[in-house]
Amino acid sequence: MGNKLYVGNLPYSSTEEQLKTTFGEFGTVNSTRIITDRDTNRSKGFGFVEMGSDEEAQAAIDKLNGQEFEGRKIVVNEARPQERR
Repeated sequence: MGNKLYVGNLPYSSTEEQLKTTFGEFGTVNSTRIITDRDTNRSKGFGFVEMGSDEEAQAAIDKLNGQEFEGRKIVVNEARPQERR
C-alpha cells in the first residue's frame, strides 16, 4: 500500500484546498493536485492526494470512497504508477 491516492469523479469546481481539508480529517496531507487540461486550464475531474503514511491513506480510502463530495460520489483508491507513453 502506498500513501499516494487517486481521487476521481471530482466536480470541476473543486479546489486543492477543499481536498486538503477533506482528506486532512484522516491524517497529514503532504500534497494535493487537481489535474487540469493544458489548453483550457479547466479541471479534468480527477486528482491526487499524498497522505503522511500508509495507514492514513487506507483510512481515507475506507471512509471516502463512494462518499459524496461537493454533490458527486467520488472514487478514492491507491494511485497506480504513471505509465510511460
